[in-house]
Amino acid sequence: MTDETPQVQAIEGLNLAEVERVVYTALAEDLGDPPRDVTSEATIGAEQTSTAELVARAAGVVAGLPVAAEVFAVTSGGTAIFDQRVPEGARVTRGDVLAVVTGPTRSLLTAERTALNLLCRMSGVATHTRRWADALAGTTATVLDTRKTTPGLRALEKYAVRVAGGTNKRMGLYDVAMIKDNHKLAAGSISAAYRLVRERFPDVPVQVEVTTLAEAEEAVEAGADFLLCDNMTPELLRSVVDRVGERAELEATGNLTLETATAYAATGVDYLSVGGLTHSSPILDIALDLRVN
Repeated sequence: MTDETPQVQAIEGLNLAEVERVVYTALAEDLGDPPRDVTSEATIGAEQTSTAELVARAAGVVAGLPVAAEVFAVTSGGTAIFDQRVPEGARVTRGDVLAVVTGPTRSLLTAERTALNLLCRMSGVATHTRRWADALAGTTATVLDTRKTTPGLRALEKYAVRVAGGTNKRMGLYDVAMIKDNHKLAAGSISAAYRLVRERFPDVPVQVEVTTLAEAEEAVEAGADFLLCDNMTPELLRSVVDRVGERAELEATGNLTLETATAYAATGVDYLSVGGLTHSSPILDIALDLRVN
């Protein structure tokens, strides 16, 4: 990594400041202070160049190739050439070449693990999300992510959800108010909690977690137009949809699985939120195969 590293390039759908922060933090973690790759510096001449292929080792959905490209750009001082071969969100099979990158051999190997860590993680989230999107195809329900993200990687993981056909819920505690059980307890009731939030933050969207039909009715009467129906059976959820579905958007959440996705979607609910998209997705196995020029 050079002292004067290039700024990240525009990546559609990603906050550039977040990409830059993640890339530099991850590289600093790997390279130490002062930054160095002792093995590559000892064994590879500074003038040697190579071409490397990023190759899928398993079938899945790709997300994060532009982020990987930025890692190679940073370690090479902007001299690496990154040729992306498949679009973001593409389905790939084992052996598919996702990208070809050419540049100084040292910089390619210095970037390898950081680029793969980010690319494999994001592609794993995308692969998992696509399974849910496929399961809900043909229904009126959409899969949502949650705040159960890897610390420091929220923007990248939520981007991977979008790339694969899912939808982002709130980005954090700042953009949407979510009244959950502890808020209801502290405020005294759903109605009181909703009123307090609306008074303090009149322009912020408010969502209310409910567990019973009575709570759903109370929330809507208080003014809520988005309900999180937590750990409800499909039968109970259908009753909530029938009773308040025309007055509020409804989200099923809690203990959902791919096997039960269709049953929950059939209730007429608008969304299914799945924390596992970001907290439990296995990586997609991707490797870097090097060729010395």
